[in-house]
Amino acid sequence: MAWLLFLGPFFFLSYGFANWWTATFSHPGTVVFAWESSIPFVAWTIIPYWSIDLSYGLSFLLCRSRDEVDCHARRLCSAQVIAITCFMAFPLRFSFEKPPLDDSIYSAFYTALAGFDKPFNQAPSLHIALLLILWVRYRAVSHGVLRHLADFWSFLILLSVLTTYQHHFIDVPTGALLGLFCLWLWPDQGSTPFSCWRFSTSPERLRLGTRYLAGATLCTVFALFGDGHGWLLWLLWPATALLLVALNYFGFGPDGFQKCEGRFAISTRWILAPYIAMAWLNSRIWTIRCPHPVEIVDGIWLGRMPGRKDMRDGRFESLLDLTAELSAPSGDWTVHYLPWLDLVTPDATQLRMAAQHIESLRSQGPLLVCCALGFSRSASAVAAWLLLGRHAASVDDAVTMIAAHRPQCVLGMKHRKTLEKLQLTM
Repeated sequence: MAWLLFLGPFFFLSYGFANWWTATFSHPGTVVFAWESSIPFVAWTIIPYWSIDLSYGLSFLLCRSRDEVDCHARRLCSAQVIAITCFMAFPLRFSFEKPPLDDSIYSAFYTALAGFDKPFNQAPSLHIALLLILWVRYRAVSHGVLRHLADFWSFLILLSVLTTYQHHFIDVPTGALLGLFCLWLWPDQGSTPFSCWRFSTSPERLRLGTRYLAGATLCTVFALFGDGHGWLLWLLWPATALLLVALNYFGFGPDGFQKCEGRFAISTRWILAPYIAMAWLNSRIWTIRCPHPVEIVDGIWLGRMPGRKDMRDGRFESLLDLTAELSAPSGDWTVHYLPWLDLVTPDATQLRMAAQHIESLRSQGPLLVCCALGFSRSASAVAAWLLLGRHAASVDDAVTMIAAHRPQCVLGMKHRKTLEKLQLTM
């Protein structure tokens, strides 16, 4: 109730102020595609459009702990602050005229809306950002028919921002991105990623982060200056994904990917979708000639990130996932997750922890140790286990044992030095 007492007035005051501010501009901009003129005006969709207000208030009653209440409120508040800032920094106007409603039973809803909501607060759509946050909250506590109902009604609300002539299309994906960012900013478990930001001094991480940042910049330039082709604006999606990956290498680390038990949170699953898809495709291209895992010794298998079929065919009882960028398959097997950044040499502490996980999991039955390709991160983890378990007398012996079964493995000088450092601590 305390959060609602704050957020209610804050919403109307800040939203109204942004409307007033944008109205002072003589010619607010408009971003509209030609095909949007074919979107019909559907009067009755004002009902689901207005229903988000009720959903907003009720959502707090669905939180099951104080932490959930605080997390949910921070998401809603962050979406409000960021959207209002965008409205004032980049003023836009809705350009279509609503058809006359006469004495329609819905006219009162439109009249009430027009008295408060001017056609200026556009991109990103705060309606869509809040809808996404609320949808996640309702889905978390609903099951079966109720969950399907929540999905259906949320979809109607999403459509209603277009069919009530409140928003142009560009406002929808930008609003969704804002909602996803707020979900990422305030995860269900743990603190905000910014609390663990540590600017990396690792040359490997800085070099890779710079490359991803360059990719994000290139996508942005093509999206904004690509000869006026509207479809090029979709390049802003991979640009955002690459920017977040760059920030993960620069400072957030593996925690920025927000994987829990091998699966991505909904925020990173969608924000990073272009990057995740390319990372998965890359893993399949590089391993097209060696797709199957290989047994190194005593039920310890080494391979690329598997699918569900691979896990079932191999009859694996457990999986040690060392990737930060790919999602592990779920099923009737145990998944342990140690996130390591791709192409970054793990340190001795990470290798020791991986070896300890391998030792604890091997008693359950066949264990698959995987990374994206099964060439480097997972190979170094198995090598560490071979050394700590005294299955190999030296680093060279461990590397030779692995290469005998998987010759594609890449354990360079940095990997060897780290393994030697680990061996000295035995």
